[in-house]
Amino acid sequence: MEENFDKKTILIVDDEKTIVDMLVYNLQKEGYNTLEANDGEEAVRIALEEKPNLVLLDIMLPKMDGLAVCKRIRQTLNIPILMISAKDEEIDKILGLELGADDYITKPFSVRELVARVKANLRKAELTTGGAKVNENESKVETNVITVGDLRLDLNKFEVRVRGEVMDLTLREFEVLKYLANQPGQVVTREILLEKVWGYEYYGDIRTVDVTVRRIREKIEKDTSNPKILITKRGVGYYIASK
Repeated sequence: MEENFDKKTILIVDDEKTIVDMLVYNLQKEGYNTLEANDGEEAVRIALEEKPNLVLLDIMLPKMDGLAVCKRIRQTLNIPILMISAKDEEIDKILGLELGADDYITKPFSVRELVARVKANLRKAELTTGGAKVNENESKVETNVITVGDLRLDLNKFEVRVRGEVMDLTLREFEVLKYLANQPGQVVTREILLEKVWGYEYYGDIRTVDVTVRRIREKIEKDTSNPKILITKRGVGYYIASK
């Protein structure tokens, strides 16, 4: 068992055995451990008990649908969740992202693309949480903090405060804020955010950024219709107000 200790574990949730078998084979070939669940209730139980590093989650599931599973897992675990669905409907995508999913891929998909997204999301999650580890001997050293106006990001604690109040953000939301806060006042396009924060290039899938920004605003802004921290530059992108 020791040789598998450092392997990342991926929970695959799908009621189609052929899909599960295909994903298990290809992900294990890439060096990952895998767990399997065939319905929503089983997925929640395994996720909370085993605490995998990432979840591949189908939307159409028996007993509890993938959107409900995503919401339930997200209440307890801050791990990457990739939604998978045969549907290509915008409403499903938006709902998944609003409930805390980090990514979305539509069947039929290429194994190569799915593996690339898995790697990118795991890498981002590792980089983000890795920054929270501080050597005991350095506990008195000044923490790695970004402060812009009312916004304060503690990169060591993976903590966001607005006007002194701690905000509960997902890994992806934290990464978006961190990227923008590192360059206050500078407008960043959706395409750049997709490349830098999601870790790979999307093609025309910029709605992912818009939904994530909307979720962040709901948490950090007093009035989402008149944001003062995370600002939209119409037709271009987003930026953090420098004052």
